Amino acid sequence: MIPLTRHGWREMAVGTLILAAAAWGLWLLYAPLALLILPVWLWLIAFFRDPTRILPADPNAILSPADGTVSDITTIDFDALLGGPAVRVGIFLSVFNVHVNRSPCDGVVLATKYKPGKFINAMHHNDASSQNESNTILIADANTKKPIAVVRQIVGLIARRIICTVGESDPVTRGQRIGMIKFGSRTELYLPLWLGPRIDVHIGQSVRGAADVIATITAPTAAVALAGASPITGSSPASSPPAPTSEVSA
Repeated sequence: MIPLTRHGWREMAVGTLILAAAAWGLWLLYAPLALLILPVWLWLIAFFRDPTRILPADPNAILSPADGTVSDITTIDFDALLGGPAVRVGIFLSVFNVHVNRSPCDGVVLATKYKPGKFINAMHHNDASSQNESNTILIADANTKKPIAVVRQIVGLIARRIICTVGESDPVTRGQRIGMIKFGSRTELYLPLWLGPRIDVHIGQSVRGAADVIATITAPTAAVALAGASPITGSSPASSPPAPTSEVSA
């Protein structure tokens, strides 16, 4: 059975009723026509699928926050939230992708910010990034509270609803579900350059949320901090180190 996200129960229920009524009407006209509704209903259900993912073992890996296609990779001279130069990786989500968003790394949510806006086609990444309705999640190192990543959920031409399930001061773990965008959209990942992020994807590449690596942290001090050790002494934390791989659940 395909695991489904709880954020789609209403749409699936209402959609099923509407499609069932449409199928009934088509059946009255000509019974075989009712079969045309089946693929539409299957797509509706599949849109809200929420698969369990195996996380990469490398603790310095920054994971993809979404399923989709890498549409752009841009260096930014100054990002206000991260406090300096950054790199942005944009991911376009078609209506056939999984639309659950996930945390790219461990940390704590410093802030979330919703911004009303337009519904420009998310494939036009520059306009969509700056003008569309969006929700921004700022993630910081849990110990130092220094910002280490930004995930921005952006609506598209069809998507009209953003769901964010984390808030200020909430701890997050890499691969954790943090929300979703309904019906085609764009997700952006921003990383500060002081982390020394080595981008491991290319434009046009398909990625899976939590399963694929977007970047690897190469700055020695930053890598130690993200791995859970003290950035000053490099000593290990009291908790046990992470297992080589792990599964995340809702």
